[in-house]
This record gives sequence, structure tokens and C-alpha cells, in this order.
Amino acid sequence: MIVVVEFTGELRKRKQLTASARLARTAAAVVAGEEDLADPAGGTLDIDASRAEFEELARSAGATIATTLVQRRQWPDPSSLVGQGKLDEIVGAVASTNASLVLFDHDLTPSQLRNIEARLPCHVIDRSQLILDIFARHARTREGQLQVELAQLEYQLPRLAKRGRAMSQLGGGIGTRGPGETQLETDRRKINLRINEIKSQLQAVRRVRHQQRQRREAVPVPVVALVGYTNAGKSTLFNALTEAGVLESARMFATLDPKLRRLQLPSRRKILLSDTVGFIRNLPHTLVTSFRATLEEVERSEVLLHVQDAASPMREEQKAQVEKVLAELEVSTKPVIQVLNKIDLVSPQGLVQVLSDHKATPVSALQRSGLDQLLMAIDAALVVDPLVESSFRIPQSEGSVLASLEGGAIIEEKRFEGNLVFLRVRGPGSLLSRYGRFREKDESVRLD
Repeated sequence: MIVVVEFTGELRKRKQLTASARLARTAAAVVAGEEDLADPAGGTLDIDASRAEFEELARSAGATIATTLVQRRQWPDPSSLVGQGKLDEIVGAVASTNASLVLFDHDLTPSQLRNIEARLPCHVIDRSQLILDIFARHARTREGQLQVELAQLEYQLPRLAKRGRAMSQLGGGIGTRGPGETQLETDRRKINLRINEIKSQLQAVRRVRHQQRQRREAVPVPVVALVGYTNAGKSTLFNALTEAGVLESARMFATLDPKLRRLQLPSRRKILLSDTVGFIRNLPHTLVTSFRATLEEVERSEVLLHVQDAASPMREEQKAQVEKVLAELEVSTKPVIQVLNKIDLVSPQGLVQVLSDHKATPVSALQRSGLDQLLMAIDAALVVDPLVESSFRIPQSEGSVLASLEGGAIIEEKRFEGNLVFLRVRGPGSLLSRYGRFREKDESVRLD
């Protein structure tokens, strides 16, 4: 059974803040002589979309939904989140549906979790714990499993007290002095020891990653990272660009472990394309913290491809949520290419609006349309290893040099002069600089 709660007081407060921010931006635009009608918050996820998203999360975890209860209230109840009246309704719904689990689309405090479980005959899971469970299902590498376990332990630590009802408590008379909190403290100590052990193992993973990155950086190959809301089609786009064959699934968080594949751009420059875990509304902070090792490719990338579901009615809200996480990772200042995926699912009227956005690149990863334009956009956004145009005269006996230039750069002109080959090429500066001894005396031209 699912419980979805919308707090109208918090919603009203967010709308007021959004309106204030929009007025300030509009005033600044007027002073600058510009027109700015964009909503900085990107809209607000309504309760129907929120319910649909949470139900999809539940299905991704393998749950069968018996019923969904929706509540609107001004502020959360400090003891039970939903209030006693709604809690009574939940108790009745559990009894009538024989539900074995109640999922709350909201984070519960340890005391709220204890109070709700005291009334219900079944297990209770909040939003963060559900996301952690999905992550645990999809972790395949040892690193991913360690990161999930770390996040789960950090989540469980403050909630151990809910087990107190199963422990003996300190009494006030003879024969009533049980072990009390001894077991609780033992559990806390074990969890803290395990957390420290996992952090040490993850630190070793980071060292290995750092060594691998140093070897990669010896030959400058920039990293371009795919980021976006979960189920925006990042893995499908990754496969369309690289033929990697990674898992494509409509389930949320199907991709958890990072993938890196080499990709050649139209300029013949080579990049490493990284597929990363999708973001979501109210992503638990412990996950962002625990998955720093996985998200290092995002932090060290040269360009970000922000993949969005062009067919989603909540695209602007999802975009704002991704940008919020990117700001938390301190990577919001990196160059970002807005990629509008799934245009094959957009209505004809909506397609006109999508195509009118000249700041975004429309693609259909499933139908593999728009990929050439996307590769050209990546080429234009890269500043590392810039494109250079140079002229060379190379002896025909230097077959390896000729093959390297023809394979890694674009040949603009080629002619034979006796036993020499004249080449005018356009390609990465790192490649062309290797063969400076064959370069014409005129200086190379950098193509910006």
C-alpha cells in the first residue's frame, strides 16, 4: 500500500519564494534591457505526477500496489506525519487489503516511524529507504554494493531506537534492571565499525580510480558525462552513441554502476562518454554523499550532457531537480548541453515548441535520430585538446605517421611531391604536435 502526502503550507511557501525570485530576475532583466520570462524553479511537481512517480518507484522495487491513499494537509504532523485520523484510515486499509508493506512518499523521522509501526501490523518504509532498496537491487560491481551498504547503514543508524520495544528496559525495583540500552549501543558500535570499514574500502577504490585516471590523463582524452532525471533515456542514448550494449530499462535507477566508453567525434577527436545514475526529486543526501566515488566522472568531466525526457509533462520540474543535485556536487558551472530525448513520443504541437528551443539538441535515442547534431554540439563545446589546422610534408616511408594522421585527423588536402606526401589536416592539437618535425614552417592555426 502507498501513502502520498502533499503539504500545502510548504507548497505555498515554495511558490512565494519562486514568485519573489522570478520578480527579482525580471527586474534585473528589465534593467539590462532584456526580457526574461523563465521560471527559475522550473514548476512544481503536482500531486498526481508525484503519485505516479512514486508508484513507478514501488514497481521498480518489485512491489505490487494494493491501493494508494492520498492526503493533503497544511503541515506534517510531528508524531505521525499524516495525523491520527489519516493513520486510522491507513490501519483500516491495511486490514481490508491484507497489505504486507506500507510505503510513504516522504521521509519519516525515527519517532514518526516508531509511532506508525506501533499502529500497523506490517512493515513501514519511507521514500529514502525505498530508493536505497532499489539501489541495492541494481548494484552489480563491488564498488556499487559498498556504496549502497554505506548509505543504508548511515540511514539506519539514527533509527535503531525503533527496536527498543523489543529490548528489556531499565526498571525502578528489584529484579527490573534489564540490559536496557546495552544492545542498542552494541548495535550502534557494530554499525559504526562497519561504516568505517566501508569508507576505508571505498577510499582504496578512489585510489585505484585516481591511478587509472592519471594513466588516462597522460594522453588527454576528455570525459563527457550523461546526467539527467531517472528514466530520461540516458542508457539508450549511451548505447546509440557507443554501441556499448548496456542495460536499457524503463525501470527507475536501472543504471547504477558507471560505464565509460570511448567515442570518436566528427573532428576525429576521441572522448570518454560516461553513463551515470539518474537523479530524482528529493534524492536522499546520504546517497549523494555515499556515491561520490561513482559521481567522480561527473565532477571531472569536461562537458555534461543533460538528457531530458522531451515527452514528459514535468520536464521543467525534472530539469530543476537535476540542476539542484549538480549544484550540490559543485559542477553546475561546467559547460552543459541540453539534450531533449524521446522526441519520437512528442505530439506534433509539442514538437514545434521543442524544435524552437535553439539552446537544446533534440534527439531520439531509440530511433537514433539527431545523433550527428549532438556529436557536433559536443565537438563545439570541448575546449580541452583544441582543434588545430596544420600542413605537413612527410616521407612516404613514414607509413605509421601517415596512418596516424589519417586515422586521427581530417585530411583537408593531400598530394604527392616526389617521395614526400603533402598533407593539410585538421585535428586534435595533442595528435598534430607529435609530428612537429614534419610540419611546414608556417605556424599551426587553432580553430576556435
